[in-house]
Amino acid sequence: MITRLADRELETRFGTFTEVLYYDDRSESIALVRGDIAGGEDLLVRIHSACIGGHVFNSIECTCREEMEAAQAAIQTAGRGLIIYLDQEGKGNGHLALMKSIPYKKAGMSQSEAYEKAGFLADARSFRPAAEILHDLGIRSIVLLTDNAGKAEELRKHGVTVSEIRPLFDRSKEAVP
Repeated sequence: MITRLADRELETRFGTFTEVLYYDDRSESIALVRGDIAGGEDLLVRIHSACIGGHVFNSIECTCREEMEAAQAAIQTAGRGLIIYLDQEGKGNGHLALMKSIPYKKAGMSQSEAYEKAGFLADARSFRPAAEILHDLGIRSIVLLTDNAGKAEELRKHGVTVSEIRPLFDRSKEAVP
């Protein structure tokens, strides 16, 4: 069960969002909310996992920072939406798994294959906290900003109505409005 702990206004390069902090007896999750979302239908939503390399160290080895920026820009343009930030580094396997998977990734494997080759799960994330946050915020249906259809499947298993999956980038890697 997820518990809402606190909220505050957060000024970003993409305008003012409300940061809502949650805790599920295991880890913290953050909902970054823009506009009036109560009872929202077809609300733009990005489920985003932690990435120390991309978010903290500005690594160019992944697209995590660019994905976060594209999601914030899309929500700013729409005037409302939310990003749910989950503490699930390395697809839920942790930073050690990410570090140990790098040689396999550089050898041409997908990130999921590289995790498995390094002895970890291809994807150990849970989207239950995100579903609980969406329920807590009273969201009726979402347009999920992702290239990962598996996220939508997992959210649906937890009672979330995903009306559309929309990639953040088109094939030329330009942000989709």
